[in-house]
Amino acid sequence: MRISAACIQCMVDKQSENIKDFEDVQIKSAYLKEVLRIIGNSREEDTTPVLSESVQKAYEKYFGETMDYGPIKHSFNQKMLLAEAAIRKEIEGAENPLSCALSFARTGNYIDFGALREVKDSVLDMLVSEAGKKQVDEETLKRFVKDLEKGGSLVYLTDNCGEIVLDKLLMEFLKNQYPNLQITAIVRGEAVLNDATYEDAKETGLTEVVPVIGNGTGIAGTSLRDISQEASRLIHSADVIISKGQGNFESLHGCGLNIYYLFLCKCDWFVKRFQMKKNGGIFIHESTLGSDGIYIVRQK
Repeated sequence: MRISAACIQCMVDKQSENIKDFEDVQIKSAYLKEVLRIIGNSREEDTTPVLSESVQKAYEKYFGETMDYGPIKHSFNQKMLLAEAAIRKEIEGAENPLSCALSFARTGNYIDFGALREVKDSVLDMLVSEAGKKQVDEETLKRFVKDLEKGGSLVYLTDNCGEIVLDKLLMEFLKNQYPNLQITAIVRGEAVLNDATYEDAKETGLTEVVPVIGNGTGIAGTSLRDISQEASRLIHSADVIISKGQGNFESLHGCGLNIYYLFLCKCDWFVKRFQMKKNGGIFIHESTLGSDGIYIVRQK
């Protein structure tokens, strides 16, 4: 999906905020000029996650290593693991367990330090407490079930730490409900922000549920031209793909694969484009989006 004017403005604003406490104005000016060059020299097909990786490298050149998200990732992984048993019980007792599992997995997408300046425990707790009562889009769910019933292979593209625990519960349900479905999870290949890597998959027990591989990159999305051959082969040969998060959506929309996108609208641009409230949940199929990435039929 092509990068929007809103995303360009957001990238520049974030970098200005990130360097506000540095005193050397000349270095700050040089850095922001390089950020603008990265954006200005971008290719038509470049997406926000791809450009963000280049911006990250520029930041490290001028200011050194960025924040270590390791402790934060561990904290949110453990927080969601503590809630895991109760959520699993709620899913099992739901009138529509699949819809419920999808809703919980979608809710975990709030844990995103790329889209949000602050991830608030109070907001996360509220969203999780309400997730079991929310339904995913009915028409998309019907189509999804038909695909699942055919069996074959499903690739699950994860997004963030903590969230991966709720992804695990959804994959557990799919594995039990559709035994002919071969599920593989793909995480980030390198550490980037608070995105889930193989270490997070292992910490949260996902590696004990399904095979897990890294995608070979440190891009906060799934850029098909940049990922490893193994990840590319799995994605392109998959019968069904679940794509979690805004970054994966931005980097994959328009690829024409059988993808179901599952995420929360956390930034103003996504709220506007999908006509949703802040942190509103989306479950859509690739085919229901226009060429510009705008949803054709509004979610309820």
